[in-house]
Amino acid sequence: MRLTTKGRYAVTAMLDLAYHSEKRPVTLTDIAKRQAISLSYLEQLFARLRRAGMVEGVRGPGGGYQLSRDASQINVADIISAVDETIDSTRCGGKANCQHSHPCLTHDLWMGLSEQIRLYLSTISLNDLLQRKNVRQVAERQDKQTSTPPTAGMDALLRRESRL
Repeated sequence: MRLTTKGRYAVTAMLDLAYHSEKRPVTLTDIAKRQAISLSYLEQLFARLRRAGMVEGVRGPGGGYQLSRDASQINVADIISAVDETIDSTRCGGKANCQHSHPCLTHDLWMGLSEQIRLYLSTISLNDLLQRKNVRQVAERQDKQTSTPPTAGMDALLRRESRL
């Protein structure tokens, strides 16, 4: 199956957004830090997700992004499709020109597999993923790893200044 980082990153970022926007809008910078995804790449993905009507921007202080509809109404297959990614197990990209401009011997087999994968991913919503214990555990771990308590930064600054 050909699913590039574009589709994987889009699903990861949307799941991060779904988890964190339960409280407030989420900045792309925060998603980039937690998920180790380039900010400029996230901006490109979110432009497509916004055009697909899956996310909306919130302007002003405390702004960022939030889901434009309930997490139960957004499925993984739709996210992948929104960023122009295809779920395709064929060598020909589904064009049936695998062997000298004709379908190869196993073309229908791989087309069927692609459809089964697409159907499977369309049954999994962001909400379904959020209900998984391991997803919440990973999100909590990521939050701890990327957050620095405000006093820790201040303590380090004070220690450095006291040495001067």
